[in-house]
Amino acid sequence: MIEVKNLTKAYGNFVAVKDVSFKAESGSILGFLGPNGAGKTTTMRIITGYMPATAGTVLIDGLDIFSQSLEARRKIGYLPENPPLYPDMRVEAYLRFVAKLRDVPRAKIDSALEHVLEVCGLTDMAHRICGQLSKGYRQRVGLAQALIHDPPVLVLDEPTIGLDPRQIHEIRGLIHHLSGNRTVVLSTHILPEVSQICDKVVIIADGRVVLEEYLKQLPAGTSLEDIFLNAITKERHDDGATAEETLEEVGAGHT
Repeated sequence: MIEVKNLTKAYGNFVAVKDVSFKAESGSILGFLGPNGAGKTTTMRIITGYMPATAGTVLIDGLDIFSQSLEARRKIGYLPENPPLYPDMRVEAYLRFVAKLRDVPRAKIDSALEHVLEVCGLTDMAHRICGQLSKGYRQRVGLAQALIHDPPVLVLDEPTIGLDPRQIHEIRGLIHHLSGNRTVVLSTHILPEVSQICDKVVIIADGRVVLEEYLKQLPAGTSLEDIFLNAITKERHDDGATAEETLEEVGAGHT
């Protein structure tokens, strides 16, 4: 469903994303892991069409995000790190506004609104002002705006950052519930987030992909934390090892 090929983003002499490639299969949840400043948010913005790339391609269900931007973006629901809310609008009015922007047919807006309010646990908050909501409920409204047009692809950038433990648990459960027929890319630096709800992990360090692997294929007896730390350490010390070398080395340390 999502195929990223040789993606590069440069700002003058600084290269933030360096020849990044990975795939997210239909119906899967892909965890996009990396330390702060690794290039996660830049990659997410390029994938969703909010930022151009210097080189490379991104295909969303076979559509090029650059040359077929409008068609490709219709298939994407995007929750950036800071939910794009209008603080003076009420939740229902805001979601209706987003539905119109997303070209939801007028006759279907009411049913689409009712569905996302229910799915995201916002039915009782429909008439509340966005700016008066808690951080957890603002995140839920952010998810609702990403879902209002029923996209087959969800891209979520740090969806649980700043939440308390109960809110984190609720949002993780909601993300897991939202997968199924959707492809979800979850960008985060929180390891338990990936190990608990994702099918596949991509680790990025210093703008490069240093590991792409299904969680069920990680070496037995190893933790995601060990694999993550080893992968980013290798990238910094020897300009990147292969995924196989990283997994073999971590696995050897647990034999």
